[in-house]
Amino acid sequence: MTSAGTSGGGVAPAGTARTVRPRLVASDLDGTLLRPDGTISDRTARTLAALHQARIDVVFVTARPPRWVDEVAHAVAGHGVVVCLNGAFVYEPAAGRVLEAHPIGDALVREIVGDLRAALPGAAFAVEGVAGIASEEHFDHGEHPVPHGAPVGLLVEELLDGSAGKLLVRCRGTSTDALVARVEEVLAGRAVVANSGAVGLAEVCGPDVSKGIALARWAASRGVAPHEVWAFGDMPNDLPMLRWAGRAFAVANAHPEVLAAAHEVCGSNADDGVAARLEMLLT
Repeated sequence: MTSAGTSGGGVAPAGTARTVRPRLVASDLDGTLLRPDGTISDRTARTLAALHQARIDVVFVTARPPRWVDEVAHAVAGHGVVVCLNGAFVYEPAAGRVLEAHPIGDALVREIVGDLRAALPGAAFAVEGVAGIASEEHFDHGEHPVPHGAPVGLLVEELLDGSAGKLLVRCRGTSTDALVARVEEVLAGRAVVANSGAVGLAEVCGPDVSKGIALARWAASRGVAPHEVWAFGDMPNDLPMLRWAGRAFAVANAHPEVLAAAHEVCGSNADDGVAARLEMLLT
């Protein structure tokens, strides 16, 4: 794929995928659909509602765990579900229940955590599961406070309960890109490593879990083919989804890898770029 400029509705160059009216729009949340303060603008909410009225499905595909989806659940139209944790869970916010779970597996978590401890002295770990997050005492949660009552232990291996959808890895003094690359090297294909844009964080899911796999499964369940899907994203964890979809859009503030992979670049999330591009579709 090649990038096609940075306007709100740039036209893809000759030789890229042809533009067709989608039956399904898939969008990442943070850095893409949501504004920098993490909210959905009124403009975006109206556009999503208009897509539903036009019988175009919208599905959110996010690295967020279910506990961070409820605040944007009001914008989920029609089907009412969100693909969470880079594809590990399919969550229904209105009912507060997980419809699909693809856990990483406790045995694999123990194996790769052992290898990562040896390769990255000082690394700290946490796991996100159906019940929420469980973390080691020295794990840095960044700007997100630890939920009241969340399990904490000396070792993440003590906190496993069979439901871990994602393993979180932090290592002080290591940049996000460097950390993700090192974790990928150590894991050697045993699990999927993702960079969702969180500073100093590598995210690990099971070997068959990614946004692309989850979106393909969701689309197939609704009889939608890849060429009937538009996908929007901003970070490398969105690349499997963008590469699978018939039409891939990067927001202007996207990671360089995503900008290079997109068929088209729309406005930034601060400028409601996704909504602006979808408004063109609706008119």
